[in-house]
Amino acid sequence: MLSEIFVEPFVLMADIPDLLLQTIWEGFVAGTLYALIALGFVLIFKASGVFNFAQGIMVVFAALTLVGLYANGVPAWLALIITIGVMAILAISIERVVLRPLVGQNEAILLMATIGLSLFVRGVGETLFGGETKTMITSELGLPTGITDWNVFDGRVTFQHIDIAAVVIAVLMVAGLAVFFSKTRIGRALRAVADDHQAALSVGISLHQIWAIVWFASGVVALVTGIMWGARSDVSFALEVIALKALAVLILGGFTSIPGAIVGGLIIGIGEKLFEVYWGGLLGGGTEAWFAYVLALIFLLFRPQGLFGERIIERV
Repeated sequence: MLSEIFVEPFVLMADIPDLLLQTIWEGFVAGTLYALIALGFVLIFKASGVFNFAQGIMVVFAALTLVGLYANGVPAWLALIITIGVMAILAISIERVVLRPLVGQNEAILLMATIGLSLFVRGVGETLFGGETKTMITSELGLPTGITDWNVFDGRVTFQHIDIAAVVIAVLMVAGLAVFFSKTRIGRALRAVADDHQAALSVGISLHQIWAIVWFASGVVALVTGIMWGARSDVSFALEVIALKALAVLILGGFTSIPGAIVGGLIIGIGEKLFEVYWGGLLGGGTEAWFAYVLALIFLLFRPQGLFGERIIERV
């Protein structure tokens, strides 16, 4: 009986290949957006060694700011520019008010500071924009909204144009950030800061400037992610919970690895969709809510540094 339970999903995969392709595609899109969220965590962690617990609420706040400005009569293109400016102000404020006074403090203190920051930004967001769900201004931003069907294996696979746009934009953003941080002077300074704060300071690199730039970059990433997630499922504070799946992505890929964020995101995105469709019914459904965290727990037990992370060996 047990063998039949585990064999049946594989039979379904073979018998209904169009369902398999549809599931993989939807998982790929979700995984790409998970990777984009995780990229914001990686940028900040590489530069400052801080796990930014507030990254999830930054995704929500950026999306709410954009939608809120448009709802108050601001044209979509101008609302987008103003939102980028708001994220820049937020980044500079975080560096000056939160990070700068805590330089040299224990990592646990910095983590608690970002948790407090998350609660503060959430409170500001609820005060300014309310707690109700809002619709993303997809068409006003020039994003596609149609659907394309692809006939395959006597079945049909559906591609939403917004999903295709999300994948393309995410790939371009990751590629652009990779080039920026690997080929530019600021990128080299970031790598120096990530390797050794004191050595970077000794050669004239401004630690505070680098932190502000990195937080701004993570804010832009949060804005793009918020737009794409909001276009797929509307904008609400529930997006913060989705964004926290990036923690599981980081555990899989490694906290300091951009390729790890990408691979980890795709593993979780595709894995949770396949598990939900083919095995979720055996467990009562809703497996997408916990699959990522169980997989992360397994990695913590057997490979705590992740797929691409560096193994830390401390002498005692």
